Amino acid sequence: MTILPLHARPQHAEQVTDWLWQAFGGDGLPRAFFASIIEHSQRPDALPLTFIAVEGDKVVGTVGLWRCDLISRQDLWPRLAALYVTPEARGHGLAGQLQRHVMAFAARQGFTQLHLYSACRDFYERFGWQYIGDALDYPDTTVHLYRYDLTSSAGTLTE
Repeated sequence: MTILPLHARPQHAEQVTDWLWQAFGGDGLPRAFFASIIEHSQRPDALPLTFIAVEGDKVVGTVGLWRCDLISRQDLWPRLAALYVTPEARGHGLAGQLQRHVMAFAARQGFTQLHLYSACRDFYERFGWQYIGDALDYPDTTVHLYRYDLTSSAGTLTE
């Protein structure tokens, strides 16, 4: 399994767009919204970036390193965003591998922290993320905020 930027294998952009739309488009967001995100996250060495996990020619997961994906908390950036693993690839540590990849990339870019938000609790904590509070996602959904310290030895990703 290899993790690489989507711009290195742009033929997978449509599949990643569909995954994000299906997994995160529950509030009526159109597929075109996610297509725009993916289109603009394929520039080498510029945020936002989308990464994919590939086994052979099959893409099995994706994750983003974005400036912002939560309108109400634009002060918390950069963000690990849109983590998705195919159902058949779940349970094998791929979510952790994708997180570690983004963390290492962000650290190389000079970032000292990462942030994310999630509607669920007790998933990201097991990977070493610190819960820092709640926020409001559009239009009226409470979500949970997390921070990961990229400079601390205590910030070592575990599973």
